[in-house]
Amino acid sequence: MSQGREHARAPSGARLEEAALIERVLAGDAAAERALFDAHVDRLYRLAFRMTGDEDLAGDCVQEIFVRAFDRLPGFRREAALGTWLHSIGVSVVLNALRKRKRTSVREVSLDAVGARGRSDATSAPLLRERLKKAIDALPEDQRLVFVMYEVEGYSHAEIASALDIPQGTSKARLHYARRKLRVLLADVVEHALYG
Repeated sequence: MSQGREHARAPSGARLEEAALIERVLAGDAAAERALFDAHVDRLYRLAFRMTGDEDLAGDCVQEIFVRAFDRLPGFRREAALGTWLHSIGVSVVLNALRKRKRTSVREVSLDAVGARGRSDATSAPLLRERLKKAIDALPEDQRLVFVMYEVEGYSHAEIASALDIPQGTSKARLHYARRKLRVLLADVVEHALYG
């Protein structure tokens, strides 16, 4: 085994703390369960809310994510970071919830995440915001998920690949196709914003 690989596998301080926290949770330490919950709840809620656009559904999803996570924690192999593992559970829970409700919703997506360019005036910003929401909703589910995770949540392709159990190349391809579709869907709005 090469020295580079040995170095890559060496646990960091954060991973050691995470491993100790997991051991405490497995031993039944309620304070450790709360610490694990507190460390990850905000990011998981943001993910659920951005995917569903519904505060109540997002809250329900977060509860289900942690119920599943604590049930499955004894089987956590620790090959990935705990946050990545929790995220993969979160994605599954949210997708199941959306399928169960058989609904489409408009998610709140920050325009900052997409990067507004060109002239911004009182008439173009609301139009762009509404069209952006509709365009993201129109993406196929697999592309929409990667787009939200990468562009809005800030996950890397490696993290997305691990969470969704797909190759990194697939994550990159889905993001590419999502961006391309959004450019087509928003072409007239962007042209109007840039040139009036």
